[in-house]
This record gives sequence, structure tokens and C-alpha cells, in this order.
Amino acid sequence: MFTALFKSSRWVRLALLSAVYVSVFVIAHWLSYLVRFDFAIPAAQASVMWANWLWELVVKLFALLVFGQITGLLGYFSIPDLQRIGLAMASSSLVIYGTRWFPGQPYGDPRGVLLVDFLLSTAGVCLVRLACRMYRERYNSGLEHENHTRRRVGIVGAGDVGASLARDLMARRGLGMEPVVFFDDEKSKWKSSIYGVPVMGPPEILRRSNLNLRLEEVIIAMPSAPAKRIGEIVKLLQGAHLKFQTVPSIDQLATGKVKVSRLRSVEIQDLLGREPVKLETETIRHLLRDHVVAITGAGGSIGSELCRQVASFNPKLLLLIEQSEVQIFEIEQELIGMGYGGTILPLVADILDEPRMRYIFNRFAPQILFHAAAHKHVPMMESQPSEAIKNNSLGTARLAELALECGLERFVMVSTDKAINPTNVMGASKRLAEIYVQALHAASPGRTKFMAVRFGNVLGSSGSVIPTFKKQIEAGGPVKVTHPDITRYFMTIPEAVGLVLQSAAQGQGGEIFVLDMGEPVKIVELARQLIELSGLKPDEDIQIEFTGLRPGEKLFEELSYKGENYVPTNHPKIMRFVADPEPLVNVREALNRLAAEAHRLERNQIKLRLKEVVPEYEPYLV
Repeated sequence: MFTALFKSSRWVRLALLSAVYVSVFVIAHWLSYLVRFDFAIPAAQASVMWANWLWELVVKLFALLVFGQITGLLGYFSIPDLQRIGLAMASSSLVIYGTRWFPGQPYGDPRGVLLVDFLLSTAGVCLVRLACRMYRERYNSGLEHENHTRRRVGIVGAGDVGASLARDLMARRGLGMEPVVFFDDEKSKWKSSIYGVPVMGPPEILRRSNLNLRLEEVIIAMPSAPAKRIGEIVKLLQGAHLKFQTVPSIDQLATGKVKVSRLRSVEIQDLLGREPVKLETETIRHLLRDHVVAITGAGGSIGSELCRQVASFNPKLLLLIEQSEVQIFEIEQELIGMGYGGTILPLVADILDEPRMRYIFNRFAPQILFHAAAHKHVPMMESQPSEAIKNNSLGTARLAELALECGLERFVMVSTDKAINPTNVMGASKRLAEIYVQALHAASPGRTKFMAVRFGNVLGSSGSVIPTFKKQIEAGGPVKVTHPDITRYFMTIPEAVGLVLQSAAQGQGGEIFVLDMGEPVKIVELARQLIELSGLKPDEDIQIEFTGLRPGEKLFEELSYKGENYVPTNHPKIMRFVADPEPLVNVREALNRLAAEAHRLERNQIKLRLKEVVPEYEPYLV
């Protein structure tokens, strides 16, 4: 029967389902009389019992149809469906009861019969739908033949996420996992059970040698737990030689992007100790919705995430500006796959190509520009300072001038913490760009609002340390760290972009925003954790080699430079720094002179010229 209900044509399926419901209602009607009269129906009531049953069936079926319980997908049944079935049966019972008062109605079901019939009909329909759901999940998933044996898994975390995971794994047998035990830090949950799966105690009991659970894998279901605790559990599982995975992040679960059973490997960002930053999404939505938004560097790590997040706030048009046709094609296809094809417009353009950028601004009239196009590789820019100055400084300045000329509302520059007291060309070129946009804003008050956003190293971005370390581990080592004491601030790409959007929403112009980036991380500890996550032992399986600081590299990054004043913002995790702007005419003259000389001078000469414009810059000279 279930096979016919699921695999027949639509009209055959509706006919079969109606027949099943009719059977449920007939049985419920008969049982309600038996229950009402203590299983001994009087002769007088026996003649009444079937007097109105036919039209009562029609009323019940019509109520189910109205509440979407006949045409809906049978295999999906949850609390909203239960509520609709209850409303349908209650509505039909009220209609049937109301006919007792119609003129000329000789027969009517007793009130007790109607009450019992309502309860039995509701229960019967729910059981049919529940049976269809169980059939879909257990026998009709298309995966039941792929896994004849199910792996025994333990779940760390007996909260809502862990319970949802256990329910999913038990229902979706095709995943090949059988939850057999929960572990949780909360004592009140010990010696209890969830869906029949016992909660034995804290994860530390896995150290016991007499614990015979025969676990093949452990799933960490604690998306909101502190990173320190996740790290402790990971080391515990590694010591017990158990495979482990984790559930998606709390952001993904909250937005419904993925199910709790979409497992993934534990990543380094799970262990870094950063608390997720909560954004004021309403202010961001007010800024972006129904506006024309442009993003330069749209194919890069930060630019592409800006595209994803901006698109989710329903702009009128989103301009993807990128020099690389390969990168812009990739983000374009991704956004189309996410359903934003009608909102986006990819544009191949170089920010230094002024006629092309002028055409884009005049033709599409963007109101907000997020400027993420930049050269950011520190050692590479150290050897080619003219390119860093041309793209990061001159390119930003020309783009800002054009934004002012074309009347854009906001210009948001993506900067870096390396711009603070810079010791490398990349940071100094970004600092020069900050100086320019601040001077431009001060010289043109009340027009375009110029602002910059600084953040630290971004996990997973192109050229960042994490992918480099992973490649070195895959190659068998060594993992190369420049200095045993070097530290850096880290954040995730979505977090960094969320900061950019939040800052853009509250900026009034002339500010530099910085995220409260928590505690800095020692790079050598990061390397050790990555090696351990790969199932290997640092200094045994994979060696760590110290290579010495690279040209222009600091031991630690700073949050502000001398002369910048801290001003609090409405967001507890965002700081605003305001400095006295330089006269625009002086900055413009210095930048133009530097750009004109950049390709004629040697590296050390360019760096010394750059220091004249950015006094806090301490260049590395060779």
C-alpha cells in the first residue's frame, strides 16, 4: 500500500489516500458508538448509527482537503501538520454537531459519540501520516541498500542539537550510523536517556579501560560550546584513537541552511576560542535593501563572501566588479545557484581603468560601494612595492574620487590590521589609502561617507597561513613557522564580512572601524593543532621548522597607532578610531608624486618615499 501511495500518479495517489481516510473514519465512527454505549449498542441507536455516515464522511474529507492534508506530501509529517489535522477534525465535528439543529433533521449522533469520534478520527489520520513518514525515512530513502551494517556512534552533547542528531540518525537509516550512547558535561542528564539512547556521563569516561561500548565513531554535537572545551574533547578522542566529526556551526543551524546530520570534520576555527559576533541585521537590512550595491574584488575571499551576504539582504542590484574573469565566473555561478540570478550583474573591470569605472558608476548608479580589491600578499608586495602602491593606494584614491564625483552615498574600504604602525609595504600602502579617504571625507563633508574597516588574518582566505600549513602537512612536512613567539589575530571570513556590513550601517564618515578580535593566537600552536587534527603527532610524524621572520613581518599585530582616538560604538564588539585628517591637497600631491616615481626607483628608494607619506611606517631595507 505504501509503495502505491508514494509511487503512483497524483490522481491515483489521491484516490488511494481518500480510501484510507474513509476506512479510518468508518472504523472511528463504529468504535465511537461502541465506546459511548459500553460495547452494547441499544437497538434504537443501532438504526441511528449509519443514518448520516455518508455525508459525515464527505464533511471530514472536505475539511482535510481545505487544511491541505490530502494534497500535501505524505512522507512529511510534523507539528504544523498535527495542528492542521486537529483543526480539520474539530471543524468537521462542529459542522456535524450543528446539523442537529436543522429543521427536519430526525437523527443526530449523541454528543458523547461526536466527542469520541473526533478523538479517534484525529488519532487515526495522524497514525496514517506517521506511518507514511516512517516508510519514507526508513524504507523509501533510496539509501537503505547502501549500508547493510550501521556504525556504532557516540554523541557528545545531550542538548537540543544532540537530540535532533540522534533522531535524524535513527530515522535516516541510509546514513549508516546507529547512536548508542550520549556523553554530556551536565550531571543532571547522567543516567537518563534520549530516544532510548542512554546518557552515560562526561566524555572523560572514555578513558576507562573497562568501558566496552565498541564505538566506531564519535560526533561532537556542541555547536555553541567554548572552543577550549571543544579542543579538550578533540584531544580526548584522539587519545582514545576514535574517529570524530562535528555538526554544522550554530549559524548554519539557526538559518536552516543545513540539517544537523550534515556532519563535517572538526576544523581549526572550532578550536580558536573566538565567540561568534552577533550582528544587528535590521540596521544592515535597512542599509542594503532596495539599493544598488557595488563590490570591487568580488571574486576574492572577502569580496565573494561580501557578495553572498549582501545578496541575502535583497538589494535592488548587486554589481560584482572583478579583474579576474575566472573568479567572477565562479561567484556568479554560485550566486545563481543560491537563487540570486535576477539580482546580480558581473562586470569585468580593473579599478585603475578610470574610463571603465566611470562608465559603470554612471550607467548603474551604485549607492554603496564596498572596496575589497587589493594586493595583500606581504612577502610578494615587499619585493614589488610599486605594485602595492599602484593598486592599494592609487587605485583606492582614484576610486574614492570617482565615488565622490558620481554621488555615491557610502564608500567602505576593506583595510587590514597590518596598516597599524606598518613594517611592510602592503600594510603601508593600505595605511596610505586610509589617510587618503579620511582626507577626502574631511574635504567634502555632507557628501559621500568614506570609512575603512580593519581586521586581522582571515581563516581560509587565499594566501593565508591555514591552507599553507595544510599543504605542508599533506606533503609530509615540515610545517614552516617563521618564529616560535609570533602571534596573530584570527577571524572567520563570514565574521569579517559581518563586521564590514555592520560598520557600513553605523558609519557617519571619516572613521576607521576595528573588531574586538579577542586574544591573539600563537602561530606555532596553530600549526600543532592542525597537525593533530590531521591525526598526526607534532615533532614526531610531522616536524615544525622555524625559518626566521620574513622581510616586513612583525612578531605581533597592533590595534591602533599613536594619535588615533578610541570612540565606542553601538555594537559591543566594534571599536571606532578617529584621527585628525591630513589636508587633502598635501596627501593628493604626495600620492601622485609617489605613483609617478614608483616604476623608476629601486625597492629601497620606494619604501623610503612611502615613509615620507606614512611617517609611522618602519620599512625593511635590503
